[in-house]
Amino acid sequence: MPAFPALETLVDNFRNRRPIRAGSLIITVYGDAIAPRGGTVWLGSMIKLLEPLGLNQRLVRTSVFRLAKENWLVAEQVGRRSYYSLTGPGIRRFQKAFKRVYADQNPEWDGRWLMAILSQLEQDERQKLRQELEWHGFGTLSPTVLLHPQMQKSELQAVLQEYDYTDDVIIFEDMGEGSTATRPLRLQTRESWNLPKLAESYQSFLDKFRPIWNHINDKGIPTPEQCFQIRTLLIHEYRRIILRDPELPDELLPGDWAGSAARQLCTNIYQRVWQGAEQHMDAVLETAEGPLPPPNNKFYKRYGGLN
Repeated sequence: MPAFPALETLVDNFRNRRPIRAGSLIITVYGDAIAPRGGTVWLGSMIKLLEPLGLNQRLVRTSVFRLAKENWLVAEQVGRRSYYSLTGPGIRRFQKAFKRVYADQNPEWDGRWLMAILSQLEQDERQKLRQELEWHGFGTLSPTVLLHPQMQKSELQAVLQEYDYTDDVIIFEDMGEGSTATRPLRLQTRESWNLPKLAESYQSFLDKFRPIWNHINDKGIPTPEQCFQIRTLLIHEYRRIILRDPELPDELLPGDWAGSAARQLCTNIYQRVWQGAEQHMDAVLETAEGPLPPPNNKFYKRYGGLN
């Protein structure tokens, strides 16, 4: 393959992570690449696909088995080959999470705040639900009060229903008073969501992937295999950050918010490498019927429309 120092550094840094968290990378590959193309692949071809990223056969097999136990994947045996597909719950999790990953901009804010009061839960249950809501982007106003500027009430109710806390959590929805981004509100936002830490994560993402973008601009589109490596690590890194980002309204963010630059960089790189990555997967991945089917229509709507 043509020399690509920035990509070699990116791949080496990923390989040298300890622990490498192969299961998380496999989730990225399924969500980004396999789900829109039928959702099923032969395990042997997945092993071949991921080997250049430092995941050996044993690590991939162990991680896939674990994902199956966690109800992300389900196996089907055809002869001596194992084919892994997304489960129904796995598909729903992917759709919910990756919808945010591929948005080309933050949703507009209507001034609404959604508040969850957890004071009626036992301490252990409260901590468990706090962690889940924080994963969904809620900020902490106090130990028992969390708030979110974007989530719909129905979405919160679905989370509570999943954990059987529907009758134990108080929900308030404010429809307008928060629309003015006053100085106290901006300061409170900074505290409730630890924006400096999130900004550091976005800056680290920019530092890793700007050299990739510069190389593509200078040298042109890389090989299909390099495109796949770039796209996979790009979405893997971005997904880990964006799912911790509450997607606060621009009115409540610093003027030099690194998340905006990170979203644009991710969009720009993805637009340049997605086709090459698809070509590489066509050459490597297999289903029980043969090659992967083409991507579905939703795939082409990512980042405002793939060219």
